[in-house]
Amino acid sequence: MTRALRLGTRASALATSQSGWVADQLRAAGHEVELVHVRTEGDVSRASLSEIGGTGVFASALRDALRAGRIDLAVHSLKDLPTAPEPGLVVAAVPEREDPRDVLVARDGLTLEGLPAGSVVGTGSPRRAAQLAEARPDLVVQDIRGNVDTRIGLVRSGELDAVVLARAGLARLGRLEEATDVLPLETMLPAPGQGALAVECAEADTELRTLLADCLEHAPTRAAVEAERAVLARLEAGCTAPVAALATTAMTTTPGTPSTHREPVRDDELTLTVFVALPALQGRHVATGSSAFPVSLGRAAAEHLLSRLDPVDAASGCPAGDPSRGSLAHGA
Repeated sequence: MTRALRLGTRASALATSQSGWVADQLRAAGHEVELVHVRTEGDVSRASLSEIGGTGVFASALRDALRAGRIDLAVHSLKDLPTAPEPGLVVAAVPEREDPRDVLVARDGLTLEGLPAGSVVGTGSPRRAAQLAEARPDLVVQDIRGNVDTRIGLVRSGELDAVVLARAGLARLGRLEEATDVLPLETMLPAPGQGALAVECAEADTELRTLLADCLEHAPTRAAVEAERAVLARLEAGCTAPVAALATTAMTTTPGTPSTHREPVRDDELTLTVFVALPALQGRHVATGSSAFPVSLGRAAAEHLLSRLDPVDAASGCPAGDPSRGSLAHGA
């Protein structure tokens, strides 16, 4: 491609780091790239995500810039993308995922287990709050907003005893040493798509779609996140709902698991673990299926959870949803 590629990114340190990594991969393949900062409502507003429309607010301004032709491609944290397809746009590439686990940043180097009863833990995520309440009901969970600096600053200043953050975000910022505890998946399952990026462009730009797929696409990661997002789509839960999901294969074994303790599975088999803490539906479920049909696996896992609802809750609390949601169509 002869033209310089305009890569749209939010201006936060984390978003710029993620977009800079994508730009470096494209430059290494011989393409000229310039970063274009786009301000989003999620960066400006101090209200909670649920009050300003969910994590889709981080994607909307970038998508507007794509449609207007002000940028050629955009980099999103995949967990922030709504599950419904966006007309005219396509996720052309899903690069290899970072470690999806959450970490604790606590005062005095404390772990989650070591926090005294009554300690105040900050998070802006209902998913994290629900799992914290399950693992440590004696803690006080406080809703917070802000970037990584702001959140860690609340611990350093003594306003909070700890915060929960994504390991991938700290790693991308070069601040992983500030984590005092890596939370096991049995305690804290991540958000669907956590640790993964989505590179989006215009659906009609077939040349760019092919270029991005060739340079950046990681098929096992796409299969995993499609299964996870299909759970959200079927539950119609939204990006900020207390729903967690993680799909792994033999190629993407659970981080931190010693090789001698790994269960043998086929390379093409996905294992999907789901946690739900909706008002009418709570529980965990593990399902397995072919990585060739990740959306079907995610939808089946959600259906299994929905089958636990009584008829009244099923009719009033969890509508059926659009079965086409959850798939991340990409370039040819």
